[in-house]
Amino acid sequence: MKITKPQTLLRWVRFWQIRFHRAIRRIGIPDYTLFSIFSIVVGIAAGLAAVFFHETIDFFSDIFLHRGVMVLGFLGTFAIILIPAIGMLLQSLMIMAFPEVSKRRGILQVIKSVAIRGGYISFRTTLFHFIAPAICIGSGGTVGPEGPAAQLGGGVASKLGRLFGLSDTRRRMFTAAGAGAAISAVFNTPLGGVFFALEIILLNDFQTATFSSLILASVSASAISRIFLGNQPAFVFSGVNIGPYNQMYWYAVLGIGAGILSLLYIKYSERLHHLCYRQLLPHIPQWVLMAMIGLLLGIAGYFYREIFGIGYKAINEILANGLPWQEILILMILKFLLVPLILESGGFGGVFAPSLFIGACYGYLFAFGLNHFLGFHLHTTTFALVGMGAMLGGINSIPISSILIIFEMSREYAFILPLMLGVIASTTLVQLIIKDSIHSKHLKQEGYRISRGRETNVLRTLRVKDVMRKDVVLIPEETPLPQLIPQLIESPHNTFYTVNQKGELKGRITMGELRPIITEYEHLREMIIARDIANDSVITVRETDTLDYWKLINIFITKQI
Repeated sequence: MKITKPQTLLRWVRFWQIRFHRAIRRIGIPDYTLFSIFSIVVGIAAGLAAVFFHETIDFFSDIFLHRGVMVLGFLGTFAIILIPAIGMLLQSLMIMAFPEVSKRRGILQVIKSVAIRGGYISFRTTLFHFIAPAICIGSGGTVGPEGPAAQLGGGVASKLGRLFGLSDTRRRMFTAAGAGAAISAVFNTPLGGVFFALEIILLNDFQTATFSSLILASVSASAISRIFLGNQPAFVFSGVNIGPYNQMYWYAVLGIGAGILSLLYIKYSERLHHLCYRQLLPHIPQWVLMAMIGLLLGIAGYFYREIFGIGYKAINEILANGLPWQEILILMILKFLLVPLILESGGFGGVFAPSLFIGACYGYLFAFGLNHFLGFHLHTTTFALVGMGAMLGGINSIPISSILIIFEMSREYAFILPLMLGVIASTTLVQLIIKDSIHSKHLKQEGYRISRGRETNVLRTLRVKDVMRKDVVLIPEETPLPQLIPQLIESPHNTFYTVNQKGELKGRITMGELRPIITEYEHLREMIIARDIANDSVITVRETDTLDYWKLINIFITKQI
């Protein structure tokens, strides 16, 4: 038998895994030491992947927003309008080429892989969701790099776990650690990366061993990020002034407003999702829709270049009071409207950076409005920072991560209390209305029931091919009854299946149904064939289908069984 290249590779990997585990046992390295070493390796790998992702975004940004504009120079200043549309078209081509892989997008897929698939993320998925978001952001897409970075870090950790032959339990732990480490590298916030993984990827499933892995991986990734990208904070400003303590309640009011704005954003995204997939895409090609939204973004960017890309530069201008309030208001509205349009139509990217952008605009305008209309003397930079944390926490349901990310990104210790007031007020309001985190809500809408980081419907993790019997008796439907009876009597089975000449399943016969026919229609035996007595009400499923309880119930109801 000829051995194919994939089989040779699998044998080589298996051989390597066996040798590796034997060497570990021979050396006698304690489990905890090995666990710590692998956590650091995962962090370094995720950090390098995040740095490479950052550089790839810069590469595509140069290709599209600089060289692309030069190539389209004959259009003059209007050339910039076409660039986002070209980027969206390229993403639509990737979706058409890899439709199944394109659906496994974002943080939600990392949660599923950890909770349901034992931390498994395929290399193809990792590669696809590395390239597509880089194209989106590089061509001016007004989205963030965090969701794709988390998926990239989780994918790298998953691949390492499979390469070293780790168990599902260990692999899911390191996949979560890889996702958190990537966030740590992107934001340069090690503690933020730890609690991101805990709050989102593991859905607050806190375990001591997991926590240790998250810390080691996130710190390692942050160190890698600082080596290659520098140690400067993402946001630069002159300082904060929290004001007198008798005005501290304004930060809570700011948080409540951010919570309302977060709810509006979530509802708007859900309505757009329904509009795109239920009403628009059944009638128009996805590439047309994506190109139109790209043109819309291009028109917005023609007038306000700050709307292109991640938006950190614009946030720094807001924190430095470098933009007029009218422009800040327009930028906030544009960001609020365009981000869900891009993502729900099929574009790739995250919502963390847009949350920070919207929050900075909102916080600044909140303080500016009180100062201008009510005569207060609130510090706009401080309120912009608190607004960033409040929107990040409200939209993504991550209170602790939001506090730590803003705290670490700003490196300003003085405003931790106002930041906590704003974030807690925002996330509390959102969760009171939604009754759950936004990620848990989406999982439940898809039929998943996850508790303490694991899928509670165990049948969802099993496929038909895992439990089906293959030693069944198949009978041609033209078989006469006299030939059929001896076969059925001698068989150890009670149920038999009839097939046509193409081998397709047509019906089933049970011994209980056969006995009365043998006794009552003895004089007609020569005229009866298997098809005449088979029950054609056969429920069929595919080998790849899961044994999901609710899915099976739906099949039975549909078939009226």
